[in-house]
Amino acid sequence: MDFEIEYSTEQERFRAEVRSFLEANVPAAMVTTAAVESYTAEQYRMQRDLGRKMGVRGWLYPQFPQEYGGGGLDLDHVIILDEELERLGLHLPPYYDSGGKMGGPTILVWGTEEQKQHFLPPIFKGEVRTWQLLTEPGAGSDLAGVTTRAIRDGDDYVVNGQKVFVGSNNGAEWMWTIAVTDPEGPRHKNLSWFMIDSSLPGITMQPLELLTASGGEAGSASGEKQSVFFDDVRVPANCLVGGENNGWTVASTHLEVEHGGTGNIGRSRMREALFEHCRTHQLDGRPMTEDPDIRELLMDLYVDTEITRLYGLRNYYLAYAKKARTYEGPQYSAHRKTSNLKLTRTVQQILGYYALTTDPEYLVGEGHIEFMQRAGIVGTHPGGTIEVQKLIMARRIGIGSTPREKAGDLG
Repeated sequence: MDFEIEYSTEQERFRAEVRSFLEANVPAAMVTTAAVESYTAEQYRMQRDLGRKMGVRGWLYPQFPQEYGGGGLDLDHVIILDEELERLGLHLPPYYDSGGKMGGPTILVWGTEEQKQHFLPPIFKGEVRTWQLLTEPGAGSDLAGVTTRAIRDGDDYVVNGQKVFVGSNNGAEWMWTIAVTDPEGPRHKNLSWFMIDSSLPGITMQPLELLTASGGEAGSASGEKQSVFFDDVRVPANCLVGGENNGWTVASTHLEVEHGGTGNIGRSRMREALFEHCRTHQLDGRPMTEDPDIRELLMDLYVDTEITRLYGLRNYYLAYAKKARTYEGPQYSAHRKTSNLKLTRTVQQILGYYALTTDPEYLVGEGHIEFMQRAGIVGTHPGGTIEVQKLIMARRIGIGSTPREKAGDLG
């Protein structure tokens, strides 16, 4: 069965237009095939410049409505943009913008028209980037257990608390979060969702040292992270999205995105790097790909990563074609997390200690292989652990929960 997408003549013309634009606007110094956490500050600046140029065309967030700064493009054109950026080792958007990818859809679903006009165009045009602030020292998978408070005082909410595992490097203009607005209220009904200007007085950031961080700008959620502290931060009341104490319902949208509900179309760069290494390096005087044990391991690895890719492609289609969804998001997320952890062992079986070194003389796959060894275990946690994903799947297919839990609203 062929799962690949076929493109029309018009769509291929669009691809040529995108490729020409990228060739003219992506400096050679910005293109990297190295592991995602190795982006430099200068490359990040170039990524932001590219993002603003794409935003003018509606290509930065192409699937969102034109009236809010998006491109209003159909699914196939969005995939073409993604593919052409991936060819250069970039993403859509071409910089880490978790708040834009998750906060944007949330405002689109739950915000007032005034809030959509105020918040969305700067995000979708690349004028600001936003970070999500969810996890706290005592609240991660149990997100409803956050203790950061936002207490109403006149026209403002006064925010106090701490968030951890935030963002990457180089800062962000806006941040969105959930906080307790009714300390005496029942669980899940005492929270509210805010978009906050990061330059407000009382906000401080402190870098976190993590296993997956090695300096530079993170290209994904697995690099540098920050702790963010709120000390009597006065946030204007019009930054509250979705109504007071309705934050858990509002959060169902960004959690659906984070739990895999919008999928992914990217191929495994780790897999490509590993296969290339095995084709071009020898074991006992012949290419590694000719060794029967290594061939078997490579086939297992290929099947696992291809299943992950097809799950992601399916969810990408379901979300942007606005098809009905239930368990598909957490299914993709659970498989991806489980598979990535399993693959770290498979890669070690194939490469031995070469999978673990950062020595330039022995580095495999420009850092993707070594990075995966660190990221495999860490990646089982962000966006909900494997156990959380299984629990969500169970609730959505009707096991142990009545009525069945619905997928988060993506608009």
